[in-house]
Amino acid sequence: MTLAGTDDHVALVDILDRLLAGGVVLTGELTISLAEVDLVHVSLRALISSVQTLVDEGPE
Repeated sequence: MTLAGTDDHVALVDILDRLLAGGVVLTGELTISLAEVDLVHVSLRALISSVQTLVDEGPE
């Protein structure tokens, strides 16, 4: 993977490390409907973080 405009290469593991160090929040919604009647609505919110980050920033 290459950053735009530079010759520095960034490995996927480096990107994951940076994301997990700060934490990532994923959100999404899914609605299944039939004849414009909502039958199922699913809402998802997930926090993804490394265990060390949670331990370091947890309640004291």
